[in-house]
Amino acid sequence: MSCSLLEFCWLQELKTVRDFLYQSKKTEPAEEKNQTDNELSWDTSDWESAWDGGDNKEGESTDNNKTGQSTSKDPWLQDCVVSLSPCSDLLVVAREHRAVFLSAKWRTDDSGREEMTLTVSWSGTLSSEEGECVSSAICIPLASQKRSSTGRPDWTCVVVGFTSGYVRFYTESGVLLLAQLLHEDPVLRLKCRTYEIPRHPGVTEQHEELSILYPGAMVTIDGFSLFQSLRACRNQVARAAAAGSDVIQPPPLAYKKWGLQDMDTIVDHSSVGIMTLCVFDQMKNASILGGFSASVKGSPPAMSQYVTVGAGPYTGFYYAVEGSSQPLLSHVALAVASKLTSALFSAASGWLGWNKNKTEEEAVQKQKPKVEPATPLGIRFGLPDSRRHGESICLSPCNTLAGVTDDFGRVTLLDLARGIAIRMLLYAGYRLMGVNSVTSQGWQLHTQQVCLMDPSTGALRTVNVPFHLALSDKKSEQAKDMHLVKRLTTLLKSRDVEPDILESEARSILLDIKHPAIKKQALESLLSNKNAPVSCLTNITCALHDTLKQKDPEEVDITLLQLCSSQLKLLQLYTDIHQLHSAPNVEGSTENQDSLEGIEDELSRIGPTLQHYAQHSSRPSVSFAQDSPDSPPPAQTFLSQMEVTDDGELKVIRGSEAEWNQLGNFLFWGCLCGKSPRHKVCETLQQAGISPQQLLSLLLSVWLQREKEVLQKPVESVRNLHTLLAALSNMKGAVEESWDPQSVSPWWQQVRCTCIQSHNAAAALLAALVAHRAAKASITSRADSKLQSEWEAVSLELEQWVVCVRQLEDVLVLQTLLLVPPLQGPAGGATVQCSIKTLLEGGTGGIADSVSKWVFKQSMAPERLKEILQKRENTDGDDKRHKEGEEGNEEKGQKDPDGTAELLVAVCQRFPHSLSPDLLFAHCCWEYVVQWNKDPEEGRYLCWAVEHLKLISSPHIQLGISTMMWSTFIVKRFSAAAFLMEKVGKAPKDRLCRRDVGMGDKAMTSFLGCCVQLLQVLMEADSAVEEVSAPELSVEEAWCGAEGPASIAELALDQRGVHFPLVQHHCLLASLLHAAMTFSLRVKPLSLFDSKGKNAFFRDLTTIQLMPSGDMDPGLVSLRQEFLLRVLTGWVQAIDDFSSSASGSPPLPSTGPKADWWPSMCLELGSLLQVNPDILQRHLVCELYNQGLDLRAEEVMLEVEDKDVLGSQLLVLTGQRLSYSLLHSQSQTQAAMELLARLPPTLCTWLKAMDPSELRCPLVPLPQTSRLVGRLIEMLPEKHAQYSLALHLLEAIEALTTED
Repeated sequence: MSCSLLEFCWLQELKTVRDFLYQSKKTEPAEEKNQTDNELSWDTSDWESAWDGGDNKEGESTDNNKTGQSTSKDPWLQDCVVSLSPCSDLLVVAREHRAVFLSAKWRTDDSGREEMTLTVSWSGTLSSEEGECVSSAICIPLASQKRSSTGRPDWTCVVVGFTSGYVRFYTESGVLLLAQLLHEDPVLRLKCRTYEIPRHPGVTEQHEELSILYPGAMVTIDGFSLFQSLRACRNQVARAAAAGSDVIQPPPLAYKKWGLQDMDTIVDHSSVGIMTLCVFDQMKNASILGGFSASVKGSPPAMSQYVTVGAGPYTGFYYAVEGSSQPLLSHVALAVASKLTSALFSAASGWLGWNKNKTEEEAVQKQKPKVEPATPLGIRFGLPDSRRHGESICLSPCNTLAGVTDDFGRVTLLDLARGIAIRMLLYAGYRLMGVNSVTSQGWQLHTQQVCLMDPSTGALRTVNVPFHLALSDKKSEQAKDMHLVKRLTTLLKSRDVEPDILESEARSILLDIKHPAIKKQALESLLSNKNAPVSCLTNITCALHDTLKQKDPEEVDITLLQLCSSQLKLLQLYTDIHQLHSAPNVEGSTENQDSLEGIEDELSRIGPTLQHYAQHSSRPSVSFAQDSPDSPPPAQTFLSQMEVTDDGELKVIRGSEAEWNQLGNFLFWGCLCGKSPRHKVCETLQQAGISPQQLLSLLLSVWLQREKEVLQKPVESVRNLHTLLAALSNMKGAVEESWDPQSVSPWWQQVRCTCIQSHNAAAALLAALVAHRAAKASITSRADSKLQSEWEAVSLELEQWVVCVRQLEDVLVLQTLLLVPPLQGPAGGATVQCSIKTLLEGGTGGIADSVSKWVFKQSMAPERLKEILQKRENTDGDDKRHKEGEEGNEEKGQKDPDGTAELLVAVCQRFPHSLSPDLLFAHCCWEYVVQWNKDPEEGRYLCWAVEHLKLISSPHIQLGISTMMWSTFIVKRFSAAAFLMEKVGKAPKDRLCRRDVGMGDKAMTSFLGCCVQLLQVLMEADSAVEEVSAPELSVEEAWCGAEGPASIAELALDQRGVHFPLVQHHCLLASLLHAAMTFSLRVKPLSLFDSKGKNAFFRDLTTIQLMPSGDMDPGLVSLRQEFLLRVLTGWVQAIDDFSSSASGSPPLPSTGPKADWWPSMCLELGSLLQVNPDILQRHLVCELYNQGLDLRAEEVMLEVEDKDVLGSQLLVLTGQRLSYSLLHSQSQTQAAMELLARLPPTLCTWLKAMDPSELRCPLVPLPQTSRLVGRLIEMLPEKHAQYSLALHLLEAIEALTTED
């Protein structure tokens, strides 16, 4: 056994405490005071000598002589009630009716070390009833929240039990909070169970509880109820003290009271908590208690378990079923013996003797409170022992065991679930007074210990009992082995142990373990530890192996011996490989050069592509030194990845991708770099028994993973790879001597499969080139020994390699293009990683889909893509390339600074069918509309999707793509926009657009314009379908094995034809909506159509609907005409080139409200809506003149048919202009006034009746107005009623012009 005492605190005022508690005794003689300090210094020489087990009688007698005087007295502390707070910050020492509270304080000793001391904080009298004394006490720290409080407790409550039966609650300063008479017997023991997070399996969460033991009863108070009551009382005391009052009203207290029956004497108890029996125990108890015919409830009831100790029986077990007793509400007796002010004065005056005279503390006579009767609780069973008397009981932290001390000095260990004693410990020479369980902090191994108190000296014994030494049966050897395993585990966790010490101690522990299974467990634990060096693992495993070999073969465990042998083999392999990589390479690099003939030509051919690929794939990244792939893996990782089979071969365990690559780096990267001897490494691996297939997989994985380093020295790396591949191919079991002539070699098929699945295009291509050469050389060397019939298999094998290399070259060029970052802005997501496998699984449109995603990330305009694709067609012939000359090179450098166009052309040349212009435009169109659907605010995406759609030359593909776009993405938002505008009667605001359509007002305007263009493309494609045959889609010969979803073009060709009138009907509505949003017009668009027209909207375009026909209602035609006139007015107002030059009007933009196609669109709409187009033309001419755009008006005037009506309208406009110049202009000249006086009265009156405010641009140069009047005279016939008025206007304007 081992024992240790740890000092955590000092008591500085023991003499003061004793003097206060023993005031009634006479003062000690002066000659005894020197001895008192010695007595109170906790001299431990007596028990320390006994603990050491010495037999020195002389020393013992001398010791007795020295302390004879002190031992002649009774130990004063044993007569006191002592309680220490669990937080070690408050100690209560009480005797009879007095008590002293000692609080923790920190002080600095002479050496400068901080230490904790307990000093007196309060002393006084606790009893308030005559003749009562303190019989028990407990300190309970209280925190504000039981679950979330992480710091120190808020305060500590001192609970004191008295011989009168009262239980009183005090603060740390001695202020009485609550007093309760629960039973009229002395309080024997106070115990508290606090909340604790369940840390042990099978233990339920136990709630807080205070239990009070009386000779024949037990009271339990719920912790939460007690906490609330104490907090309320403490707050009332604080308020009463502040107000000078001495009366408080404490709340009632809820408790349960049990009458413990069938036990003669009870001295201690333990509340185990709530438990639930299993079904078997429930049936067992029912049959024992109720007999054969007892009934059993469906579910076991929850019960509170209580264990008592004493006599008759020695230990008793009680079970109280939950709900069998209701909580009682107490009649609280606030036993404040003195006024509150006196209590506070008592706390301030302390123990200095000022309180000896109690005349000022008059007792408050109160009526004795009512005591509730106890609920009878019979004993369930017990442990009878007539001679043994229990003295104390302590519960284990896991609530499953309890320790009981008795008057014979034994400690009995109880199993609370089964109700039996499972062990009894005997400590000779000690009479045990208490037992507890603690956890040692001074040991590296956390061990459960037992605390024993010796009543003769008051000494506290902390005894550590190692588990395996406490056993006395056959399992003690196994328990000792388990203890050694724990020691080994602790040793391996320590990082400060020197390797030599670690090896010696671990070897000693491992050899001391007896049980083979535990020894195997310890060895595996050692081999998996990363702190142990390789030499240590090898030496310990070798020592264990030698020990097992020296034993009798029949006594040796076979599995343990095999484990030692296999691990030694793996450790030796690890050491050999590590040494080979550490030693300099002395092998030559000229072997097997014949089979590499022509490889340099291949490298030079693909060299530029490799350079472009390396340039774009090398992106900066952050890495750490410990994560470097060049660093070898720990031996423990190597051992975890290898296992030895029954036949002695090694098998690599495939773990995570990172572990697999790390192992491949360790085995082969040094060889690929040329730093390690390639043949020696391969020979070592072959001798170890690893299969060539696994070695090949590891080699290819590291080759593909280290692509960046491979491309730095491609020629050297390729040669080293060829050497390793040839060496692995020559191993036994690699290339079979005779494979099926009608199939390919599984060995080379493994290489091809790896290259096909790899996303590292450059490394995969180089590996395929090397493997192709190696396979060809291997086949050539075997050709002489093969029959003629086997040449078919040979040709099939090589054909597979030709196709694979071709595909990898295509993938390399494609991947290089996909790696090109966008010129502006972020990359917009991760780069698309492609491989042969992903492209084949992507279907016939997988390649075009990848390029379309790249085009989107590049934000490449459709016209730019069209230009690049046309360049591909132009560069197909050699003559064209020679013809371009230096100018073409300079122009190419200016337009393509990063070589993007050249790369795209190269990709399209390698995929002439998969990347034909129509297929690429179709996929780009679909990619842009998909991206627009994700973010409708980006109207540019939808516009470019329509532009890509227009570039498709095949009307069949164009028609199918348009139909799919409309039905999949467009029609839902289009209908929402139409219904919203119909509801509000005008162009809706931004908020409404976002709510109903999912985009802002500006984005919705752009969306409606794209809808118009989309439907126009759809109508044009539908008209052209009959004239052109459907295209035949094909793929390249190397990629004909594609399996996967159909391409967009294939889906487009499968679409049904559309109903042209229905498409035109929707296009008409889209144009109206677009115009209303562009010019912010008030209109209800659906109200411009009759019921047939409304019902036909938003139907499937492939169906035939009942369309409007015949003459439309004049009211609807009037509404349509009014809307189109407002559109024309809005367009004219949007044009801002008010000053037309003589050379002509400036060009207008192609989009937006100023676009030049709005008038023609209105005329087309007018013809469809049964509106007279001449009315629209005349209105447009008048609006242009009104805006001062005379030149544009003259152009439109030529198309007007009814010149007479137009002349009359323009005559009024001319009069308004002249009226403004003569009558309303602020800068009227004298000549103008004289001219006005000379005008004919009829003309003068007519001019005065004109309203120039209707003109948006009244100040127009006179020559323009004169030109307008000239046009009027030409249009009006001489017999027209206003012809003479026009002549007078012309004379007036010419006169005015002459005056100016």
